[in-house]
Amino acid sequence: MDTVWMKEEEIYKAAELLKQGEVVSFPTETVYGLGADATNDAAVKKIYAAKGRPSDNPLIIHIANLAQVNEYAQGISEKARIVMEHFWPGPCTLVLNKKGPLAETVTAGLDTVGIRMPDHPIALKLIELSGKPLAAPSANSSGRPSPTSAEHVYHDLKGKIAGIIDGGETGVGLESTVLDLSDSCKPVILRPGGISKEALEAVIGPVIFNPELSSQSDVPMAPGMKYTHYSPSEPVVIVSENGIGWKKAIHHYENKGEVIGLLASEDIIKEFKTTHNCSFSLGDKQDIASASKRLFKGLRYFEKTKATVILAESYNRIGIGEAYMNRLEKAAGNKVI
Repeated sequence: MDTVWMKEEEIYKAAELLKQGEVVSFPTETVYGLGADATNDAAVKKIYAAKGRPSDNPLIIHIANLAQVNEYAQGISEKARIVMEHFWPGPCTLVLNKKGPLAETVTAGLDTVGIRMPDHPIALKLIELSGKPLAAPSANSSGRPSPTSAEHVYHDLKGKIAGIIDGGETGVGLESTVLDLSDSCKPVILRPGGISKEALEAVIGPVIFNPELSSQSDVPMAPGMKYTHYSPSEPVVIVSENGIGWKKAIHHYENKGEVIGLLASEDIIKEFKTTHNCSFSLGDKQDIASASKRLFKGLRYFEKTKATVILAESYNRIGIGEAYMNRLEKAAGNKVI
């Protein structure tokens, strides 16, 4: 299959491809999505095939207006309405009780569906032009770091999808927060993301945070709960401030003959960058938003270098730092030094 690289002004071409049951990648404010008509089962199955994604891993549907929520969800609570009012459009997905003509493969057989309204003009226009909600996971091969540019999508999915709309680099850089409100009494964060627990609690009160609600034998309620994610080709090791420290970590891996890639803040890179290693800056240590935006790009960067192991900096689990650490821990398989 030829993968058509499209500019923003070619969005009408992309919408026509979607209407024909094809799969198209498009930018959102979080990462690039891989979209298909969420009511077309054959089209949605093309998403799973292109990504190599397990069929029991549900997809999030993306909408362009609030009227579509009432078309595809039922029993919507007051708390859900409040979250929509405060955080839509934006990086927040709500898990609600489903209704309407959604493809069975979107929800992996569950009675719930994840819905969000992206905060990106290209995404919103594409959904509007297609006339349907778009099922859209991240546009990467399953298990790989999520794509924050059209180039990342092309690297993973060239020849597997119909087209890519190039909208430049994404803004947030991490996927949306997934909030389960299918039970209105117990708001639960299933996946941390661009909207923090603190921000949600400021408008709806107490929120439970437990991203490991699903066992390996269960059907996960949201993406990112069950399978290994975000892994580059090189092993990733988290360097904890409470661990043996950067100096000892670098010494340990250099003695093993490894070529080290430093995925860290400017301060760490300035202190430990040598001619024997390579680096990718996450920005200022105090700027967790910058680190989150650059994390996936950094994980992919080292595939173009001679690095054989990536030493990645940990950040405090405050605000979006919770999402940053969630993604980094999955990329590292929870390996900390």
